[in-house]
Amino acid sequence: MESPVYIQIHNQLKRDIEGGKWKVGDRIPAERELAIQFDVSRMTLRQAIQTLVDEGILERRVGSGTYVANQKVQEVASGVTSFTDIMRRQGKKPSSKTISYHFATPSLSEIEKLHLSGDTPEVLRMERIRYADGVPISFEVASIPADIVQGLTKAEVTDSFYHALETKGGYELGGAQQTVSAETASERIAEYLDIKRGEAILKMRQITFLQDGRPFEYVRTQYAGERFEFYLER
Repeated sequence: MESPVYIQIHNQLKRDIEGGKWKVGDRIPAERELAIQFDVSRMTLRQAIQTLVDEGILERRVGSGTYVANQKVQEVASGVTSFTDIMRRQGKKPSSKTISYHFATPSLSEIEKLHLSGDTPEVLRMERIRYADGVPISFEVASIPADIVQGLTKAEVTDSFYHALETKGGYELGGAQQTVSAETASERIAEYLDIKRGEAILKMRQITFLQDGRPFEYVRTQYAGERFEFYLER
C-alpha cells in the first residue's frame, strides 16, 4: 500500500533534517517554495508540515516561518491513564467524535516511535475530538500497530481503547513517555476545539507501552489551554 502524498513528503523532509540539510534552529523554505519543489498543492504540503510540527520535529514562529525545533525537556509518566478514566474521576461525562479511522502504511516517525519492523507493516491511524460534558477538550491523532487491534471493533477502539485492550485483547498496560509543550491553535484546531485561531493550546506527544516494554500507541494530542492542565506527582 502506497503512503499518502503528504506522508511521503513528511518522510523526505524528516530524512533531510536527520541528514543535516537543516540543523536545529534553521528556518526551512517557505511552504510555497516547498510545494513547487514537491509538485503538490499548498494544502498537501501544509499537511506534511503540520504533521512534523505535531511530532515536535518542526516549530512554527508567528510572523517568521517554520524552523527545525530545539529538543524540549521531557517528563516520563509513571503509568497510563485513559482520557475516559480522567474525565470520569472528575465527575464529567466523556465522549468523542471520530474524524478519521483507517489503516495505512506507517510514516518514518511512526516506524521509529512504535519500533515497527517487517515488510511495510500497517498502522491504524485515527483522529478524534475528545469531549467532557459535551465541551471539546482535545484533538488527537493516534497511531497503533495493526496487529494490536486485531479482534477489536471500531467502537471498542474509539470508545475506550485501553479497557478493550485489557479485557478483550488480554494485554497488560505498562508506562508511557510524554512530551508536553505550548503552542497556538491553527485554524483547523481552533475549529475543532471551538476556540479562536492563535489561542493557547497544550500539545502532548505520548508513546504508550505494554507491560513487556513494547510500544503500542503513538498519540499527538492538542488540548484547549483554558480547559485542561497537567500536573505531576512525584
